[in-house]
Formats: sequence, structure tokens, C-alpha cells
Amino acid sequence: MIIYGHRFIPSNNFYHVVNIDAISNTPPSSTLFLEFKEENLDIIEHLRVNGLPFALQVNSITELVYASALSASFIIVTKELMLDAQHIANEYLFDAKILVKIEDDSEIEELAKLSIDGVIYSNAVIKTNS
Repeated sequence: MIIYGHRFIPSNNFYHVVNIDAISNTPPSSTLFLEFKEENLDIIEHLRVNGLPFALQVNSITELVYASALSASFIIVTKELMLDAQHIANEYLFDAKILVKIEDDSEIEELAKLSIDGVIYSNAVIKTNS
């Protein structure tokens, strides 16, 4: 299981970008984070074309499929979507890893038993300035 943002486990941060200009305010080789929204498609396309690793937060199975087709490295889902998302990712052999947002260490055991790819704490996502 992949774990991002846990106080015991060193991990890279994700950098939340709100526009293409904000990318220049992130460290080299960063994984960029954004929500899947139609108004973010220009940013997503820029990341994809330039081979930059990125994570997309999705709110539906349709958005999950779009995120995979757009070459997201990570797809962040809610607990409500996690089982369906992980099943679909496994069935279709997504390159992206499924991450579930969590707030408490006690959630890790449950998600590990469900074979979820990974978890991400909110402190692992850093907002950047544009």
C-alpha cells in the first residue's frame, strides 16, 4: 500500500495547481494535483503533453475513466467510490494508482484489507501560488 502524508513515513508531496503558471512555483519532478473539472482540462492537457506526473481528484466513475484516459499518475477518490474505482482500475489495468483521502491512521487497516492501492492524508497536498 502506498501512503502519502503520514508522519512516520517519508513521502513526496503533491502540489495543488490552479493554473498553468502555478506549475513554475513547484519543485522539479513534483507530482501536481488538481480536481477533475472541465475548466481544468487545459491544465490537464498541458501536464499530459509535457509528461508531467499528476493526480486528479474525481467524484464519479465517469471522471475516473476520464482521468485514466488522460494519463493521470494517481486518481484520488472518496470512500464512497473506492471499491468500484479499485475494481475498475484492476479490471482495465489502469496505469494510475487509486488513492483514498483519509484523516486518521485507523482507516489504513480497513483500506489495506480491501486491497486499495494507497491512501493520502490532506497534509500531503500543498497549495501553490499562481
